[in-house]
Amino acid sequence: MKLKHLLFIPLCLAAVSVSAQKKKVSISPASASLSHPKLVVGLVVDQMRWDYLYRYYDRYQTGGFKRLLNEGFTCENTNIDYIPTVTAAGHTCIYTGSVPALHGIAGNDFIIQATGKSMYCTDDSTVQAVGSTSKAGQMSPRNLLVTTVTDELRLASNFRSKVIGIALKDRGGILPAGHTANAAYWFDDESGNWISSTYYMTDLPAWVKKFNDQKIAEKYLKQDWNTLYPVNTYLQSAPDNSPRYEGKFGGAEAPTFPIKTSELYKGKVGLIRSTPFGNSMTLDLARAAVDGEQLGKNTVTDFLAVSLSSTDYIGHQFGPNSVEAEDTYLRLDKDLASFFSYLDATVGKGNYAVFLTADHGAAHNPTFLTDHKIPAGFWDDGKAVVDMEKLMEDKFKVKNLIRSMANYQVTFNNPIIKKEGLNIDALKQICIDYLQTQPAIAFAVDMQKAQTANIPEELRSRIINGYNVEHSGVIQIILKPGYFTGHGSTGTTHGSWNPYDTHIPLVFMGWGIKHGSLTRQTHMTDIAPTVASLLHIQAPNGNIGKTISEVLTQEKL
Repeated sequence: MKLKHLLFIPLCLAAVSVSAQKKKVSISPASASLSHPKLVVGLVVDQMRWDYLYRYYDRYQTGGFKRLLNEGFTCENTNIDYIPTVTAAGHTCIYTGSVPALHGIAGNDFIIQATGKSMYCTDDSTVQAVGSTSKAGQMSPRNLLVTTVTDELRLASNFRSKVIGIALKDRGGILPAGHTANAAYWFDDESGNWISSTYYMTDLPAWVKKFNDQKIAEKYLKQDWNTLYPVNTYLQSAPDNSPRYEGKFGGAEAPTFPIKTSELYKGKVGLIRSTPFGNSMTLDLARAAVDGEQLGKNTVTDFLAVSLSSTDYIGHQFGPNSVEAEDTYLRLDKDLASFFSYLDATVGKGNYAVFLTADHGAAHNPTFLTDHKIPAGFWDDGKAVVDMEKLMEDKFKVKNLIRSMANYQVTFNNPIIKKEGLNIDALKQICIDYLQTQPAIAFAVDMQKAQTANIPEELRSRIINGYNVEHSGVIQIILKPGYFTGHGSTGTTHGSWNPYDTHIPLVFMGWGIKHGSLTRQTHMTDIAPTVASLLHIQAPNGNIGKTISEVLTQEKL
């Protein structure tokens, strides 16, 4: 009897275990589907410094930047992982989790080292414009060597997810949308239309044609640009000597308000790029895309990648310490509040996720800094080319050995060097020796020896990440803080390793996102894998970033 009882106990336990297993795997049809947001909206604010989240905070509305901060999750210490910090590389990194060394977009323009040919990041002569006859439409993502998170979403859904990219700049619309996007749209100054290319389609959708027919750019420009509030109430209210720091519009007497865009544009609607109306029009098209493509009405997640480019044009022209820049962010805040309200009404509050970040920041104008006793200045890279070529010609009796100084890099004329049988290491050493004598330069680094260069580790890793063997120069120039080149004496630019260029905002909000903030260091490369984790899809194939797990709620599967 005892033996029978002992045998009976494990049989009962086994039956209970099998029953429990059956209960565990017996899930209702309602819980059989993976939960997901209806729509993801990526917002890249071109040239937005991190501190712009807070510099104008007191005047932001409750529904724009404040809503992102008060309802969403902000990563307060997000940094760019490479140099040069430019638009194309930034948009690419955000959506790929990768760096120029891997994704190939080494600048807005870069040199194909093997041939010496200059290449614009999205140039594609095999395609034609759709919506215009201009060369502005000969663009595609073919120079991008890796996948984007938007590509991975398309792959994961067997191409059922819709992906649309929108930006005034072609590179701002094309690179985030990836290789497999349904469409990317950008603004054509020549026709005044939003256009695409035959890479995506043979004809514009009816909703885009309808949008173009409204001539919205002209309508905005005819309004003139005045400040939202009395100009003397602005934080950056400009002194009388603002022309020392700010560039004026062609045809204007000074960089002051009101800006008579109705008189200045003279039929050339490309002027809208350098006004806050460019951002307004971009978000107008984003709304039209949500409606026209029925984004967020799918059975799978859709993705709208929007880049707001006018902040960059205005920043370059006027600099960060201008009423024009301040007014632009106050207007953008108002536009974002309206856009989020639109998404609440159409997709449903809580049904979509949004993230806002920037492709790079911007420096203070060097004259502005020196006027306030801060070390800064301009570096004449043109003179440096002349001086270095003279030194190399004297030694090797060969002219025109430097092809470019773009992206703070020395690119040699490799076909000539190969033809003449010159020693490239000797050429590099001549240039490095010269560059290290220049007062504005902190370091000149042989790209192929960056790993052992006697420079701070933070700079070493950024040089290595930014160096693409096929598309980058052979020497990386690091200017001293506060210095820049390749831009006029007014306004500003970007491209360096310094915090003003590399510390960017990163805020998530909506479906699957916690409310909170994070002060530990995060990276631009972390954005794509975080979005991929949110969507339960694979990270892009060149990704080197890590998921920012603190951002995400533990959604039930």
